Amino acid sequence: MKNRVVLYFSAVQSEQPIIYQLIKNTDLIVNILKADINPQKEGYLVVELEGDKPHYEAGIKFLENLGVIVEPLSQTVVWHDELCIQCGACASFCPTQALSIERESMIVSFDNSRCVVCGMCLECCPTLAIKLHFELKEAV
Repeated sequence: MKNRVVLYFSAVQSEQPIIYQLIKNTDLIVNILKADINPQKEGYLVVELEGDKPHYEAGIKFLENLGVIVEPLSQTVVWHDELCIQCGACASFCPTQALSIERESMIVSFDNSRCVVCGMCLECCPTLAIKLHFELKEAV
């Protein structure tokens, strides 16, 4: 089982070794995709959790019992055809080949299932034609 989730932490929670305990106690593979902690030490982690179903469910329960808010990652790609110049810069920076360019037609395509929401394409697109977006609420 593999899912991407957003974990919201309070200031007190962000000072605890929660991810270490999650890995140690549930044997899950945790891939941190994005993190943001504000000056008040509140924040979120976008993570991919992988493991068998009982371990995954135990991990989610462990986080919730600690008061960590766990929500599924809602990701979308906003593509502005009118702005895209099909330069392929995004495809050359995409570490997972979620963005790729068909060499004969030079058309860029996107495979959302391969995207890890790293944001590399945002930084290299000269026309800002592509936007990676995931729903986040205010930090708790």
